[in-house]
Amino acid sequence: MKTRKLGNSDLQITPVGFGAWAIGGSGWQYGWGPQEDSDSIAAIQRSLELGVNWIDTAAVYGKGHSEQVVARALQGWSGARPLLFTKCVLRWDESGAITPNFKPESIRQECEDSLRRLQVETIDLYQMHWPPEDKGPALEEAWQTMADLKKAGKVRWIGVSNFNVGQIQRAEKIAPVTSLQPPYSILRRQIEAEILPYCEKKSIGVIVYSPMFSGMLTGAMTRERAENLPADDFRSRNPEYKEPKLSKNLELVERLKEIGARHGRRAGEVAIAWTLRKPAVTGAIVGARNAKQAEGVMRAGEFELSPEEIQEIDVYSGGIALGMAGG
Repeated sequence: MKTRKLGNSDLQITPVGFGAWAIGGSGWQYGWGPQEDSDSIAAIQRSLELGVNWIDTAAVYGKGHSEQVVARALQGWSGARPLLFTKCVLRWDESGAITPNFKPESIRQECEDSLRRLQVETIDLYQMHWPPEDKGPALEEAWQTMADLKKAGKVRWIGVSNFNVGQIQRAEKIAPVTSLQPPYSILRRQIEAEILPYCEKKSIGVIVYSPMFSGMLTGAMTRERAENLPADDFRSRNPEYKEPKLSKNLELVERLKEIGARHGRRAGEVAIAWTLRKPAVTGAIVGARNAKQAEGVMRAGEFELSPEEIQEIDVYSGGIALGMAGG
């Protein structure tokens, strides 16, 4: 795969990266349900075989389990080590409930814990997972701490996730922001108005998450499956997986399948390629829970939609902008 420079960093990343949210498994607030580690390892290794050169995870995914699985997958990988991106500021308790913690000592401890779980000496990209909800000094204190970790060599580059333009500007007064990780898909387009233009203007890399809307746009989601998601799968609480929105979303998937069939591609690849059409988007985070799923979506970075196909998708979807928690 061709690579793209990520923001102000020296990181050259493939258009698609492996997203390790789902492989954290169940037992926490935003889990995707049970997951076999052997399947996760196979998915990661197959993605790397297909040319993917970065993995995005977070300490909170599976209460540290995702990072551990990533490390295990790389132990059995003989090729070049992929770039490792992870995140901080979301902590958990024994029940799996998640609360943010922006205190410097907490972030420093999280960094050490992630280094240990990932079994590396340096994290390639360390990201603040969510901004504080208030306008107090927590954002600035947390970002200063991350800048200090960069100076100390614990992390190579620092970025943010789920920030708006105003929050990015606050961080920039302290230290450069290498990247932003926002949600972006055909069904969730809010970042097009302000965030993407700002990041493009400021040369901030953008790696989007949930380009397939957490599985909705893969082509594998059915009405029956959506209506029977287990209680420990966060999607079971999402309005987009329930009527009246479910029918419209499944209709959109059928249109994506039609477009993909013209190129021998799947609906999920079409959905991913759609997010990559924007020059401001450096890469898309794509999850896979087994090697077969990886086979079906990780080549999307090599696929480009025609202007006519992009227009077809936009007209059909009506430019819908929908919200969802997670990331």
